[in-house]
Amino acid sequence: MTAADKIRNVAIIAHIDHGKTTLIDAIFRAAHVFRENQQVAERVMDSNVLERERGITIRSKHCTVTWRDYLINIIDTPGHADFSGEVERVLSMVDSVLLLVDANEGPMPQTRYVLMRALRLGLRPIVVVNKVDRPNARPELTLNKTFDLFIELGANDEQADFPVVYGSGLGGWLVRDLEHDAREGMEALFETIVTHVPPPRVDADAPFLMQVSTLAWSDYIGQIGCGRVLQGRLQKGEAFTQVVTRWREAGNRDAGWDVLGSSSERAVHLWVTRGLERVDVDEIGAGDIVWIAGPAEIRIGDTLAAAGRDDLALPPLEIEEPTVSMFFLVNNGPFAGEEGKAITLRQLKERLERELRTNVALRVEDLGRADGVKVSGRGELQLAILIEEMRREGWELCVSRPEVITHTGPHGEVLEPMEQLIIDVPEEYQGVVIEKLARRKGQLTHMENSGTGTLRLEFAIPTRGLIGYRNEFLTDTRGLGIMSSRFTGYGPWQGEVAGRNRGSLVSMQTGPATAYQLESLQARAVLFIGPTEPVYEGQIVGMNSRPEDLPCNPTKKKALTNHRASTKENNEGLNVPRRMSLDQALEWIADDELVEATPKSIRLRKMILNAEERKKDERYKVALSA
Repeated sequence: MTAADKIRNVAIIAHIDHGKTTLIDAIFRAAHVFRENQQVAERVMDSNVLERERGITIRSKHCTVTWRDYLINIIDTPGHADFSGEVERVLSMVDSVLLLVDANEGPMPQTRYVLMRALRLGLRPIVVVNKVDRPNARPELTLNKTFDLFIELGANDEQADFPVVYGSGLGGWLVRDLEHDAREGMEALFETIVTHVPPPRVDADAPFLMQVSTLAWSDYIGQIGCGRVLQGRLQKGEAFTQVVTRWREAGNRDAGWDVLGSSSERAVHLWVTRGLERVDVDEIGAGDIVWIAGPAEIRIGDTLAAAGRDDLALPPLEIEEPTVSMFFLVNNGPFAGEEGKAITLRQLKERLERELRTNVALRVEDLGRADGVKVSGRGELQLAILIEEMRREGWELCVSRPEVITHTGPHGEVLEPMEQLIIDVPEEYQGVVIEKLARRKGQLTHMENSGTGTLRLEFAIPTRGLIGYRNEFLTDTRGLGIMSSRFTGYGPWQGEVAGRNRGSLVSMQTGPATAYQLESLQARAVLFIGPTEPVYEGQIVGMNSRPEDLPCNPTKKKALTNHRASTKENNEGLNVPRRMSLDQALEWIADDELVEATPKSIRLRKMILNAEERKKDERYKVALSA
């Protein structure tokens, strides 16, 4: 074991794409974690296939490097707001944070959120101004804005007097002085961490105590808990007490907390992290971040204490509530089971229960439906990642349009989630962006001209207004705009939000689509399918040019006769169909539509496939509203 005074525990926090994972690559190279001739992939901490494909960090990960005789535990955290639940938990394991800020973009919405959490815990951040070698980099202006953000968030004198290093994670160098220091190596960062990050304040001789902050799962071992040992030691095979606690009111720390129960357990396996690997050890000690297995069930926030020491129970960890939900349904379409595993409701529930073992930001509710359950998360992307993981495991399922979770105010009023939206857009596109967001109840709160032809627009907007807007935004700005948002709290219901202004092209028949019919349909719609693709009744095969839905028969064949057809010479050809990704499909569908996700296909369909039954359902809804 390493002595506590030689341990430094830090987390890297930042907005998405500000360079956290790339910086860790540079830290690994500088600390010689890998052999000189070892082949190492870029963004080595993004080990998940989806993380590599999308270029984002989805789950926080723990690694360790040694510098001189110091052991530095580093936690890489997600930068996207939908995965901020991962950030909330891991900050309880560290003594400081590295706050990365892009030298061009400056502080962004998620920068504010993660910094607020760190300051609230009393941590003293180290600011890393990254990407200073990029064109249009403004390190001094970025530093001033970051300092203003510290003051705005209520940082005390010690926190506001933060150390600063400048550099490029991609280039592999960080320095304290941009003008005079040689731009090479990471010594400045290591020295800053060792000097300014306090060692863990622990008592190695006190009774064993730790709190679970992260979960993992092994099919061979079961539940595995990760956390920092706050005091004492624990040996493999030694008995300890597991204490379960809970807040009296969800999200209300002032209401206090209660102990729900305790049980006597035994440490079956103990691990520490060295480099990227977990190393099996016989004893763990105060100050280090460790992994432990033994109890049949481990929950986030559980206290693990010395045997018989229930009195050492710690308050549960605070996890913010979900804001968006959707229904996960069993696939009951005509093609169910042809491209993946046709599942039952019981199997769907079991898969989601497995997800809950490690992803505590999710909520699963059984509302008594015979075909599915309601799943809630922090945003569309978090739920889309879960759906993508399930379809890659061979599952088939249908999911509904995301909807926001509302609360009831103290006077009975309806409250809905609100977000701060920041958009960087070329000046020529500001008009269309402001117009579209105004229709979605977005209020422009701030506008700033960078002097480089780009405007920064800040909006306060309901979460409902952002559902389905991202693709429209990219189209309006020709792909040159950048948007990011963060959840700010609940506000009064903003009224009706303008939604999709194009209807669906709905198939009336089942069979293979024909080029003959698709050629006539593309004159009035954007097609989602190509010729010979199988379609079924109720499937959405395109986007109508008008607001209403348009029934069609994409399987219609050309009549074969001995007479020369008047249209024989017409050979305009078919346009390339628009292929919807999972994220795009979730944003596009209406309230009465579903996304059918299989290992091979993403299809869009009506909830009620039969046209006559859809009409009856519409008449029934009209009668109820009357």
